[in-house]
Amino acid sequence: MTANATKTPKYDLSTIGEGQIRFTVDRGERLMFTRSVHMNPACSEANVAGLLSQLGRQTLWTSSLPEGDLGDYILAEYRSVGVHMDTMVRRPGGRTALYFMEPGEYPMPANVIYDREWTTFRATGIDDYDWDEILDTKVIFLTGITAALTDTTAEVVRYAADEAVKRGVEVVLDVNFRRKLWSGEKAREVLEPIARQASVLFCSIADAEKVFGITGTPEEVTAELQNRFGCKYIVSTNHTEGPYLRGREGFYPYRTTPVSVIDRPGAGDSFVSATIHGYLSGNIREGVKWGQYASKVALTHKGDLTRVRPGELDIPLGTDIDR
Repeated sequence: MTANATKTPKYDLSTIGEGQIRFTVDRGERLMFTRSVHMNPACSEANVAGLLSQLGRQTLWTSSLPEGDLGDYILAEYRSVGVHMDTMVRRPGGRTALYFMEPGEYPMPANVIYDREWTTFRATGIDDYDWDEILDTKVIFLTGITAALTDTTAEVVRYAADEAVKRGVEVVLDVNFRRKLWSGEKAREVLEPIARQASVLFCSIADAEKVFGITGTPEEVTAELQNRFGCKYIVSTNHTEGPYLRGREGFYPYRTTPVSVIDRPGAGDSFVSATIHGYLSGNIREGVKWGQYASKVALTHKGDLTRVRPGELDIPLGTDIDR
């Protein structure tokens, strides 16, 4: 890891992303026929910051939310685990982003329906954010989800990466492609310049093909991603296989074991978060193992934000009772 040039940064990680509320129907229900839903705050970037805060890191999440109960509800979730929100933009009007989820059972996949048009976050531009505070950090974490929303949010993500590099702040990018938000071609156009600035790139094998047109074995795909973008580390997954780590010193595949799934959203964010924790600690190879554990914990409880204590990352999987 590279230290920020002139002083010790205030934060270990800062990030920007849209706060949302998720509404989930019961298993076996379809949204159009359900009579009840479960409600919880959501935000991929804030999930990453939230778990890192629980692991002892100083984190900052920036977003733009309307004033009122819905915005307060989202903020309370992440504030409860210690995420700083000094740069949060609040507006007197506007919409809060929502999404609805049908959990799905085999052979039906889970289904997500977005309701994110005309939200406050989509209309908040570069000049509305406090970049001196946001970039007082070791790492800025950016995602393809935020870049996908509008041209304005794409400009914000690109500016964050450009300005971070100028200030000696490391960029971590999660491609996190969402086909319901944009096309692979548009994602490639926006994300390629940012990927070239990233120290760590998270990109699944599937996203490498959909966004960057890269195919092959995991070893070949991660090698091509590193060659193309020059990142120090490529971290990848392949559905139920992997994960995989590609560093300049070599390629490292990891074994994985299945777990029972209670609630899927947030598991990928937990993997990313704990892996970044390892990177910040100077041991990303161990971080990937922590990420595996954290993501499995995420799958076994409800809600987008994973709640894990630092010592729990070292508890052997399958332990019935931690005595």
